[in-house]
Amino acid sequence: MGEDIKRDPFEEYIRHVEPDKKKLGYAWYTAVGLQAVDGLKTSDYLKDTAQNNIEGKITISEAEKLIESYYETSNSRDTDRTKEADCVSARIAAILSDDAFTFSLPQYLGIHKRLFEGIYDHAGKIRDYNISKKEWVLDGASVHYGNALDLKATLEYDLQTEKEYEYSYDNIRDDIRHLSRFVANLWQIHAFGEGNTRTTAVFFIKYLRTMGFDVTNEIFAENAWYFRNALVRANYNDYSKGVHATTEYLESFMRNLLLGEHNELHNRNMHISGYFEKQDIEKAKQDIGDKKQDIEE
Repeated sequence: MGEDIKRDPFEEYIRHVEPDKKKLGYAWYTAVGLQAVDGLKTSDYLKDTAQNNIEGKITISEAEKLIESYYETSNSRDTDRTKEADCVSARIAAILSDDAFTFSLPQYLGIHKRLFEGIYDHAGKIRDYNISKKEWVLDGASVHYGNALDLKATLEYDLQTEKEYEYSYDNIRDDIRHLSRFVANLWQIHAFGEGNTRTTAVFFIKYLRTMGFDVTNEIFAENAWYFRNALVRANYNDYSKGVHATTEYLESFMRNLLLGEHNELHNRNMHISGYFEKQDIEKAKQDIGDKKQDIEE
């Protein structure tokens, strides 16, 4: 676990005995870790500012303003991608440190707008064009994302269906299986041109909290890319090659997140080439078993 990004200096805060420091430490650690879904890395300035916020030297609002102004005034500013990572991290931390949340389409769109305003022209707007994205875990293939003509209706349907679902709470594994399918379906719509995974992750974390789950741990922060690849694998089929959409990887992630399990979360295990090898091994075992049975008979 934690193979995708290096540990951040404020990881220690999520284990802090002081509730305020723990909450802020989790918010910043998760915010920084989530940038890995798009291959982004934050600056040292962001991390220093975050630590000052966690230590109570500045408010989270002041931290946001400092980061914004840093990129407005610095003559030796980092790349635009680092600016995106820093600004979006600060905004995610602010959202996660606040308890306000409504499970609704306006909230989902609002999170995207909040995160990417001033970064993307389409912040908070549903895309009006179709997309495809080459995925490493699919060896360059793409998930079939939602059709631009149906995105709003599909979002409304998925959110309403989830609202009406009745959780048992006496079989947490079934609940985790359902939650995995819900977040996979929401992500597959890919309502925005960019920023879908970060928006979905923030919305999902906030939703889990309303259900009483304590998600103040390092799982999202250290395994953000795994989370994205698991979403990909939950939405990809290639029947000609024997590859089927599966939430098994998401479920392992979720069990670590919600139950404190220690399932190994390795991206290489999700790559379809590894899936083919696994299938070949299973077939070979089956063939050996069949031959052994024939001999015994």
